[in-house]
Amino acid sequence: MHAREALGGSMFASDTRPWGWWNELLAEPGYKVKRLVLHPGKRFSLQRHTQRSEYWLVVAGRGKATLDGAIHRLGVGDTLFVPVNGVHRLQCVGKQDLVVIEVQLGVCREDDIERFEDDFDRVKVREA
Repeated sequence: MHAREALGGSMFASDTRPWGWWNELLAEPGYKVKRLVLHPGKRFSLQRHTQRSEYWLVVAGRGKATLDGAIHRLGVGDTLFVPVNGVHRLQCVGKQDLVVIEVQLGVCREDDIERFEDDFDRVKVREA
């Protein structure tokens, strides 16, 4: 499911998701930069990360972000900071793709995700 593509002689990760796709633009110890593209009407899971924070910059489209229960309407040029353990979700609310530049700070691993709600049945049920 994880694809690797060569860009400028370096290897950068990318992935297609049910809500759109992402690709890695830069990865260094302690931080990573990604482009997220969400298709109209799609949203990613309500989730949190325990080892990283995220900073989002909208570069195209319109979105709605949920962060710790608060709703934020986002357009081109808007930013949102998602702290470590912040419960968050992003949704494309326009007729065009929502494009976000995401800067991750901390331990930037794809498996650092805890999903609470998901439109695509990716929530893992915890055993008691």
